[in-house]
Amino acid sequence: MNFDVITIFPDFFAGPLSHGMVFQAQKRGLIDVRIHDLRDFTTDRHRTVDDRPFGGGAGMVLKPEPLFRAIRKIQAEKMASARKVILLTPQGKRFQQRIAFQFSSLDQAVLICGRYEGVDERVTECLVDEELSIGDYVLSGGELAACVFVDAVTRLLPGVLNNSSSAVNESFATLEGSLSSAEGSLLDYPHYTRPEEFEGQRVPEVLLCGSHKRVELWRRKKALEKTLKNRPDLLQYTALSEEDKQLLG
Repeated sequence: MNFDVITIFPDFFAGPLSHGMVFQAQKRGLIDVRIHDLRDFTTDRHRTVDDRPFGGGAGMVLKPEPLFRAIRKIQAEKMASARKVILLTPQGKRFQQRIAFQFSSLDQAVLICGRYEGVDERVTECLVDEELSIGDYVLSGGELAACVFVDAVTRLLPGVLNNSSSAVNESFATLEGSLSSAEGSLLDYPHYTRPEEFEGQRVPEVLLCGSHKRVELWRRKKALEKTLKNRPDLLQYTALSEEDKQLLG
């Protein structure tokens, strides 16, 4: 999969994309991430990318001309049968796991990192396929959101994770029907590893008993309890059995 990121801070991505799973996926040729400096698509000597909004108001707005040039150049350079242009903005729909799954089937995602008061609406109307926000808060720009998008989508691509089932057995993996699974949209259950005892805290005995059935029941109970405590809203997406209701007490 190809990710093309349009930004006014291209150096921002050197760190986030040079470590961990995303870096390994690039090395193995599973993804290609290209960073495009929006200022390279300007024509004036000051490399201007923003201007004051018509009608007045605080802040600046990203100009349409450089963004049109950048996106058209990116689209012309690479043929893609499944491509989306995505604007990362607080005004977008909330990015969720089910949306990450949808985008993981693309050949190319072109990400526009919003800045200032926003982007000229003509860019959104003429070129953008989706507007996405990573949460109900405001960042100084879309660069962090772009890193989140690349990471969340990359880990769903075939061959990226060593354990192919990892991505489908996590919190939010089946949120709002993104996958067909009896697990619903529960948060993940607690995990433990060696040593068995650390500073007086022991691993739950059930995890050491050797009974797969008891372990699965315990994990289901803990997942239900954690979801009820931290994200009760997610339970609306989960078909609770009578056994689940008993586990919740």
